[in-house]
Amino acid sequence: MAENNKKKIMLTGDRPTGRLHIGHYVGSLRQRLIIQDDPDFEKIFIMIADAQALTDNADDPEKVRESVFQVALDYLSIGIDPKKTHILIQSQVPALHEITIYYMNLVTVARVQRNPTVKSEIQMRGFGEGSIPVGFFTYPISQASDITAFLATTVPVGEYQEPLLEQCREIVRKFNATYGEVLVEPEIYLPENKTCLRLPGTDGHAKMSKSLGNTIYLSDSEEVLKKKVMSMYTDPNHLRVEDPGTVEGNTVFTYLDAFCTDEQLHEIAPDYETLEDLKAHYRRGGLGDVKVKKILFRVLNDFLTPIRERRTYYEAHPEDVVEILREGTEEARKQTEETLKRMKQVMQIDYFDQWAEKFGTEA
Repeated sequence: MAENNKKKIMLTGDRPTGRLHIGHYVGSLRQRLIIQDDPDFEKIFIMIADAQALTDNADDPEKVRESVFQVALDYLSIGIDPKKTHILIQSQVPALHEITIYYMNLVTVARVQRNPTVKSEIQMRGFGEGSIPVGFFTYPISQASDITAFLATTVPVGEYQEPLLEQCREIVRKFNATYGEVLVEPEIYLPENKTCLRLPGTDGHAKMSKSLGNTIYLSDSEEVLKKKVMSMYTDPNHLRVEDPGTVEGNTVFTYLDAFCTDEQLHEIAPDYETLEDLKAHYRRGGLGDVKVKKILFRVLNDFLTPIRERRTYYEAHPEDVVEILREGTEEARKQTEETLKRMKQVMQIDYFDQWAEKFGTEA
């Protein structure tokens, strides 16, 4: 570990391809809020990764441009505090792109091809053979640049990102061994609640996805939320109220595990002391899906109400959002330029500085 990095630094972010949803929240946004108040962290950076979003949205740049501001609103709405956390725009931090170029020389094509996250993302987006944009194919290298440029020790992301983190650590080890000890090996930060590792979509699919239309957005209104919850996938064999039901794989109960506390459940449904009591009733029969969905609606609406209120404030004050992004991006430039300077020193490509020392010329 680089010796100047004694305190923890967090770096994470999201590709701006649309509004963020509750799957993002339980997978990593919630962890960011926890870290934000952790005194062990010296600096916290959250990146709106617009350059990465363009790698597979080059034909629709307007979607990315519009989403940058929407993602910033989502961050501020959930309680990200710009006094504690720097929010930055990736494309506006030049050092990140220069570092990416240097890392490309340390990674083979075969290694990128073996990355399971890259393979699954390519398959999910339906790229045919020979049609994968180079920028998309090499985004693990770009992500490694994003993380290491901040000397980040901690990266709160979803579980599926672990292969990308491992490739980042490989790049760190290769760079440090080749040139000198500058970079830090990051660690992934996962939610303690295992239900939150990957929240399924409302239709029961394994992943909540904008493209599948199975999302609940952080910005959804109460009316929209209710419609989505009441149409959620449950146990297909639970046809009558008196029928025994299955909790495992039942999306409604998965969401309750992720969002509902025993205290909150008892307040909403006084007949139940704990969530396990509710599950037991459903398993033995006599509890209908509609009632369980109404409980979940109350839980999620209570969660989203303060988020909606904060969003309304920031939507009415866009100039505040712009200034927050400007200040966060400027702080990111300072941090990453310092890292790049040290990298170029150990790579011995800081030519003018070397010549100034050797020949007495201007740096």
